[in-house]
Amino acid sequence: MPLEIAATDIPDVLLIRSELLRDDRGGFLETFRHSALAARGADVRVAQVNESISEAKVLRGLHYQLEPKGQGKLVRVLRGAVFDVALDVRRGSPWFGQHVAIELSAENRSLLWIPPGFAHGFCALEDDTHFLYVQTAEYAPESEAGVNAFDPALGLQWPFPRDDVILSDKDLELPPLSSARLNFDYRGKL
Repeated sequence: MPLEIAATDIPDVLLIRSELLRDDRGGFLETFRHSALAARGADVRVAQVNESISEAKVLRGLHYQLEPKGQGKLVRVLRGAVFDVALDVRRGSPWFGQHVAIELSAENRSLLWIPPGFAHGFCALEDDTHFLYVQTAEYAPESEAGVNAFDPALGLQWPFPRDDVILSDKDLELPPLSSARLNFDYRGKL
């Protein structure tokens, strides 16, 4: 069964779904096909794969890497559920400062393609949530940047109140978008 790939409110961010095929042995689903994503402008070349495990109310983000180490991310929940956010930080983009927010879960089996030039974060909705990141560039600490997830200018409506979420010290100190380090320029479809 082919992948179903749809643009979101920001066309460069893609939602990917596939049908779970079941039989008496269990199930099978296709979650990635390079040619299908490349036909939609997403050149996913795998450089690093990470997995995080989070308890409910853990918020990770909003993170990105500066050019020339910018990362595209293909993300999926293997267990549990998250409220996932991709924030456009490309200077000159018609969607600059806007975001896509979607629930990803083991149950809905959806993936999200987040191209370079987007800050990414999520909040775990369930305990023991396993989150998979397939990245197009390796992590480079010198290129690490981010935006404060609770910057009021973003208009993000997280699923839990600010005082209830669990953030790392590093994420607590991230700047608002107006002060964030940015070096991505919008060049049209990525």
